[in-house]
Amino acid sequence: MKRLLLSVMSFVLVLGACTAQGELLAGTGKRVITPDPLLPISGGFGSCPDATSKAGDLFARSLAFYSDDTRIVFVGVDFIGWTSNLSEKVFAQVKGVDTNNIMIGASHTHSGPDIYGFPDEAGKLYVDLDYIDWMCGEVAASINEAVKNLEPASVKIAVGEAEGQIAYNYYAPQLYDPRCSVIQALDAKGETLCTLVNYAVHPEVLGSKRGILSPDLCGPLYDRIEAKGGGMALFMNGAQGGMVTADNRILEGQPGRERADYDECTRIGNLLADEALRIISDAPVQETPELTIATKMVEFPVEMEKFLMAAAFSPFKYPITEDKTIVTRINIVNLGSAQLLTIPGEALPNIGYWLKRKMGIDHTFLLGLTNDALGYILTDVDFNSFSRYDYVSATSLGEQTGPIYMDAAQEMIEGAAHPLRKK
Repeated sequence: MKRLLLSVMSFVLVLGACTAQGELLAGTGKRVITPDPLLPISGGFGSCPDATSKAGDLFARSLAFYSDDTRIVFVGVDFIGWTSNLSEKVFAQVKGVDTNNIMIGASHTHSGPDIYGFPDEAGKLYVDLDYIDWMCGEVAASINEAVKNLEPASVKIAVGEAEGQIAYNYYAPQLYDPRCSVIQALDAKGETLCTLVNYAVHPEVLGSKRGILSPDLCGPLYDRIEAKGGGMALFMNGAQGGMVTADNRILEGQPGRERADYDECTRIGNLLADEALRIISDAPVQETPELTIATKMVEFPVEMEKFLMAAAFSPFKYPITEDKTIVTRINIVNLGSAQLLTIPGEALPNIGYWLKRKMGIDHTFLLGLTNDALGYILTDVDFNSFSRYDYVSATSLGEQTGPIYMDAAQEMIEGAAHPLRKK
């Protein structure tokens, strides 16, 4: 025990000695979290077909930043979602960072194993609890590795429109955000440690019914960025709800005629990777970016009986109160010229546009499905108002979710007003 305390104290002293006021450190870590043997594939609620093959590995990828006693970690995991009960399993195994400063976001692949533990209509469960325990340990290991690897760093930050056939809105083709937000962490020699790509899209080219376990388009994106010298690649989804999906249409304007193989995952993943690298390429280096983080716990009423029933029969203890409410965490981060806001679910694109306008700066990031996955987040005026939104309304917590989240987010934006915010 004494040796462990000395080791921790030595780490802290060394870290403090090597960081000057305002100096930034960055570090990365990653782990493969592909189940072996393969597990049934989850598309959300309902039955999960068996996986008969895989295309690419699933990963946990972590990017840590440290400056002036503030340490944060962004984590990307290749699942359809991520819930706070899983975070607690991870946090119990993390060292050296305030767990309120760890933001775990799901890529939203529709070709991963079940991590919700919701039963299907017949009451059958598809979640593998041994896999969950092992996977959470690997996610924690990626975080610990990123913190251990902290080294002097700088950043490049840019936001631009990603061009080409990448995403569209299945409900209303032009109602999506084409902006791609990118952060690159650079080491002291100017070499890239990590490229974080933030873009709103459903990685569901393959979907959950083909029996192929895969990170979908995110796998080729990772490979392309890393092959081009972009350091470790990290994908964080955006406001992709209702239904901002991968644009794998054979002919524009003809939904239902799509390419649905891994070659199409590769085309879209490579294109998004190339666009992200193009957008960040000429961005100026920020040598000593200011780093701050704020946290807010927000309570949401759970109005939809479907979710209450599924949670009640899950082997996980979802933190739903007797009053049928659930509490989750929202973070807002200022890093240099960027502001990053987490969304605990799938916000519809109009909410995403509104949030970025309220943030009032050029370099805005919305980290969807981060810290939690509370279904679709839509405004109260859209909730159950017309048939096109029947599905997203039915798979949300309820009518009040959007207004409560938007009020909380605006309060956080005001409280953590970015120095570059336009008045």
